[in-house]
Amino acid sequence: MLGRCCCCWQVWPASEASAAGPTPSTGSSSPSWRPLTGTSLRRTRSWPVDFRWEEPSSRKESRGGPSRGVALLRPEPLHRGAADTLLNRAKKLPCQIASYLVAHTLGRRMLYPGSVYLLQKALMPVLLQGQARLVEECDGRRAKLLACDGNEIDTMFVDRRGTAEPQGQKLVICCEGNAGFYEVGCVSTPLEAGYSVLGWNHPGFAGSTGVPFPQNEANAMDVVVQYAVHRLGFRPQDIILYAWSIGGFTATWAAMSYPDISAVILDASFDDLVPLALKVMPDSWRGLVSRTVRQHLNLNNAEQLCRYQGPVLLIRRTKDEIITTTVPEDVMSNRGNDLLLKLLQHRYPHVMADEGLQVVRQWLEASSQLEEASVYSRWEVEEDWCLSVLRSYQAEHGPDFPWSVGEDMSARGRQQLALFLARKHLHNFEATHCTPLPAQSFQLPWHL
Repeated sequence: MLGRCCCCWQVWPASEASAAGPTPSTGSSSPSWRPLTGTSLRRTRSWPVDFRWEEPSSRKESRGGPSRGVALLRPEPLHRGAADTLLNRAKKLPCQIASYLVAHTLGRRMLYPGSVYLLQKALMPVLLQGQARLVEECDGRRAKLLACDGNEIDTMFVDRRGTAEPQGQKLVICCEGNAGFYEVGCVSTPLEAGYSVLGWNHPGFAGSTGVPFPQNEANAMDVVVQYAVHRLGFRPQDIILYAWSIGGFTATWAAMSYPDISAVILDASFDDLVPLALKVMPDSWRGLVSRTVRQHLNLNNAEQLCRYQGPVLLIRRTKDEIITTTVPEDVMSNRGNDLLLKLLQHRYPHVMADEGLQVVRQWLEASSQLEEASVYSRWEVEEDWCLSVLRSYQAEHGPDFPWSVGEDMSARGRQQLALFLARKHLHNFEATHCTPLPAQSFQLPWHL
């Protein structure tokens, strides 16, 4: 893919490194990496890797070599009854072939346009400029990671642990959108907020090799987390996952797979890809689109997020033109709403029964801070009472979800508690999908 030709890794010989000045340590004996333009892809592939997926000792013992990939949640297989004969399977074969072809041609490129050669070529000057800024102004350290599927993942780390700001002790791993690159992506928000930051590019984006299918995405995220823990020295409890848009898939996968991770922040993300895919394709393709997504491009963010027990914050953009299924002004068609509802219904099923669900939907209809505050005050939510109820339940039953709180509560109490929880888990940002999130809006999720 494009980007590896121009935006690649450079090993500096000792003489050149001395002339250029000191370079930051990578924490190992591996060389420091620097950007280089005009270098061929052939030479780039011959350079050594900074960190390998099997480097942690536990993985060396359990796996003898490269594997197909990490574990993913798969769609439930259809029940195979007596009617599932060889003839029926043969009839389904053309549909399966069609789904495969759509996914590996049009589908993948529509879903991840950042992997398209022409787009990367057009963006290359901007990417190189952004990369130079991270290295020269932020003392960024570039590293090449090898995932378990053999893909090489391009990363950039900015270490703020030596600063006086306490948030520098926390690492924010950023997961970019479908046309986002760490060079010019969402890493700027936590950087400006003073955190240590680790950015990485999707497989097939700029300096990363491979193709961005869900399995490859999860494999890449796995080696990024391993690199953060075993090479950079951050404990999982000091790692925050921050994702924008489609990056929610890898962030929720990591949260599900590494449950000790501190917190998850999902900005302009969605619950499931199928409704968004159906939005942009002809109605006559409905069956093909649904089948193709489920079999080959299954970005099941909500399902993965519900497997995580830690603090979560969702940022909903009230003028989002990408993850709404109708028009940007219809805030109720924003799939971030569905992500919130599925998370709350999983964690607090009794609170989010009929009465609680209804009032939260009313609150989600608000498209401005004034409307949001009006709905909240109309229900006279007593935050001290809500906190007291939740803390009492946690002290008696422990922190693991789902909770049965609200089971013996009045309908009014469930409604107030549901509103309180919704407001704690979702913040509105009055902007379009691609507007950068200001540093002051980067807040850690609420927790008891």
